[in-house]
Amino acid sequence: MIKRDLIRNRFIYLMLLPVLAYYIVFHYGPMYGVQIAFKDYGLADGIWGSPWIGFRHFETFFTNYYFWRLIRNTLLINVYELLFAFPAPIILALLLNEIRVGLFKRMVQTISYLPHFISIVVVVGMMIDFFARDGLVNSILHMFGMEPIAFMQEAQWFRFMYVSSGVWQGIGWGSIIYLAAIATIDPSLYEASRMDGAGRWRQVWHVTVPGIMPTIVILLILNIGSMLSVGSEKIILMYNPMTYETADVISTYVYRKGILGADFGYTAAVGLFNSIISFVLITLANTISKRTSENKLW
Repeated sequence: MIKRDLIRNRFIYLMLLPVLAYYIVFHYGPMYGVQIAFKDYGLADGIWGSPWIGFRHFETFFTNYYFWRLIRNTLLINVYELLFAFPAPIILALLLNEIRVGLFKRMVQTISYLPHFISIVVVVGMMIDFFARDGLVNSILHMFGMEPIAFMQEAQWFRFMYVSSGVWQGIGWGSIIYLAAIATIDPSLYEASRMDGAGRWRQVWHVTVPGIMPTIVILLILNIGSMLSVGSEKIILMYNPMTYETADVISTYVYRKGILGADFGYTAAVGLFNSIISFVLITLANTISKRTSENKLW
C-alpha cells in the first residue's frame, strides 16, 4: 500500500522534499551542535575536542547583570505585540469582509498588503527619516507648537516604534489567513441569523468570529510559544546604546556575544534556555486551550 501510494503520488512527495530538506539542514541538523552549551568550546578543538564544563554557561547567564533586563524587554515587546499586532489582522479581515463594493475592497486589500513586501532595512530607513528631529513627524508637531521628539534616540519610545511599525507592515498580509477562514463559513448560518433578526454587528459577533475562532486560537498558541524569540534583525537596525534599556532583548544579546564576541558556547546556552522556555510556553498554551475549548494545536 505504501509503495503504491508513493508511486501514485510521487510528484506530490517530490514537492515535499525541499521543505523536508530545509528543516533537516537548518533545524534538525544544528541540534548536533547544542552540546557546545555544556562545553568550553574552542574553534581549534572543535565540538568533540572541547572540554565539558556542565552548566557553567547557564549559571553565568542567570547571574548576569543584564539578565532581568533582557527577560523584561523580550516579554514586554511580545506582550505589546499580542495586545496590538495580533488582533489587528483579525479586525482588518472582519472589516474587509463587510465591504460590499468589490473594487474598493480590492483596492484596500492591495494597499494593506504592500508594506509586507518592503524590506525591513527600507522600513527602518523610512522610520529614521520620518521620525528624525527634522523629519516629517516633528515638522508636523512643530506646526502645532510642540517641541521636537527624538523618537529613535529616546528609550521610552522604542517599544511603541517597534510594535506600531510591525502592525503597519504586517496587518494586511496577516489578514489573508483570516479572510480565507471567513470564506469557509457556511452562508446558511448568516441566512439563519438574518431570519432571527440579527443585524450586521450581531452576525459578525455570533457567526463570523466563532467561525474563525479555531484559526485565531492556533495562531495565538504559536505566538505565545515564540514570546521569547523576538527577531533580532529589526531591533539591531533600530536600536542604539541610548535605547538599550528598553530595546535590548535576548536575541540581540546573543548576536553581540556570539557573532561579535565569538563566545559561541555561552550564546548556545542562552539560545537553548530560550528554546526550552518557548517549548514550555507553547505546551502550556496548548494545554489551557485544550481544556477550555475544543481548539488545540495537537
